[in-house]
Amino acid sequence: MSRRPQATELPPLRGLDRASRDLGRQLAQSLREAIHTGNLKPGDLLPSSRQLAGALDIARGTVLEAYAQLTAEGCLDAQARAGTRVAAGLDRQPAPDHAPQITSVEPTPAPLPAPAAAYAKVAAQFKQLPPLPFAVSVPTGPAAPDETWRRLGNRIRARGKGAPSGYDDPQGVLALREAVADYVRRSRAVQCSAAQIIITNGTQQGLYIACQVLLGATDMAWVEDPGYWGITKILESTGHPERMVRVPVDDAGINVEAGIAMAPHARAAFVTPSHQYPLGMPMSMGRRSALLAWARQHASWIVEDDYDSELRYAGHPFPSLQGLAPDRVVYLGTFSKILFPSLRLGYAIVPDVLVPAFCGARLLMDRHSPSADQHVLAAFITEGHLDRHIRRIRSVYADRRSQLIGMLERWIPKDLGCLQPSDQGMHLVLWLALAMDDVLLASRAMEAGVSTRPVSPMYSEGNGRPGLILGLGGYSDDQMISAVRNLAAIIKEMAKR
Repeated sequence: MSRRPQATELPPLRGLDRASRDLGRQLAQSLREAIHTGNLKPGDLLPSSRQLAGALDIARGTVLEAYAQLTAEGCLDAQARAGTRVAAGLDRQPAPDHAPQITSVEPTPAPLPAPAAAYAKVAAQFKQLPPLPFAVSVPTGPAAPDETWRRLGNRIRARGKGAPSGYDDPQGVLALREAVADYVRRSRAVQCSAAQIIITNGTQQGLYIACQVLLGATDMAWVEDPGYWGITKILESTGHPERMVRVPVDDAGINVEAGIAMAPHARAAFVTPSHQYPLGMPMSMGRRSALLAWARQHASWIVEDDYDSELRYAGHPFPSLQGLAPDRVVYLGTFSKILFPSLRLGYAIVPDVLVPAFCGARLLMDRHSPSADQHVLAAFITEGHLDRHIRRIRSVYADRRSQLIGMLERWIPKDLGCLQPSDQGMHLVLWLALAMDDVLLASRAMEAGVSTRPVSPMYSEGNGRPGLILGLGGYSDDQMISAVRNLAAIIKEMAKR
């Protein structure tokens, strides 16, 4: 008479948490680990569901659940009248019984692909600073939107077009595009219609799309030196850093003559003409005319990042470059700075001929921005709340700026630190004595509870000048005084060394 094959004696299984309701999942994981480590080998016969349930003092249904899951994954092979076995051909770690003794060494990490290494570097450099003085764009207290934003959001999301819906237009909600078109026409002298606007997730996405659309594999682009990390890192990380031409900036903005000498046939120029980042000066009218003349002569494009244009403290904001040449300029704006960064809503205003290309790139990236907040923002603009908010925060930041300038001049000796002249924006640049390491200083300041960003890494290699970017918003007078004193102490200590 034939005898039923003897089931393999199971190795000790990891303890089951009987207080949990997922005993079947826990048992499956324990068996999975036993197979992976070689304690259960291909072809081994497992106990019947009744036997294992009795041995573990659990319900038979729990064992059946675990067996069924592992069978579905291909770890077990269940056949009628033949029992359940470990599936043949599974990859597993070799059993250690007869393995040669090998000295334990740390495994050599696999090298990252070039794109992965580049993006990892970007993540480290763009790491968000904690909300301490003087981090940029921390809209708390009087610098944050008032209750109007919350009330509008509750009203619009609860009913009407702000309620959940299907996919939307990649250009963005029409009501917001119409509101943006009206706003930039009267406040920034931009010439456009709603049909030319693509709503983006902030200026950074607008820059990325512009690079994708405007630059071919061998095309060169002018970038300001120093300039915004957001654009320099895009060009570096996409594998063609050699096509980025760093054009020096002086008190009149980007040096167009230098750019022409370096790369006259560049396909695009990325500039911040209203408020140069990070230094803060506007581009002079002579430089604007020269830049536009170059673009027309070579059929090149200008990408205008209208950074911090609303916050000018003396006179009116400078008009946009786009208003002088709507057919050659891609204009980028954002509401992240003047409202709050987590809103992630900006806009690109592009010549008519580029609209289909920008829409196509946006579709491949993430289709469109969340629609509900677009409807809220459209109402916020059309009902006049944005204009009132800008007037209010301009006053708040002007007061903060005046106080911070006074504190810096009082506590930091002029031979160790001096301020870059500027009459607009949400930050100040504090230049340091040339021998100082601003990257190290920023790190030590962070340890002392002061958030700053170093300026020298924003220059091209070999051209850096040490300095710190100090944000204006969201901090009380006592916080600012304490932060300036701590920063001054660190600067003096480093100067001695």
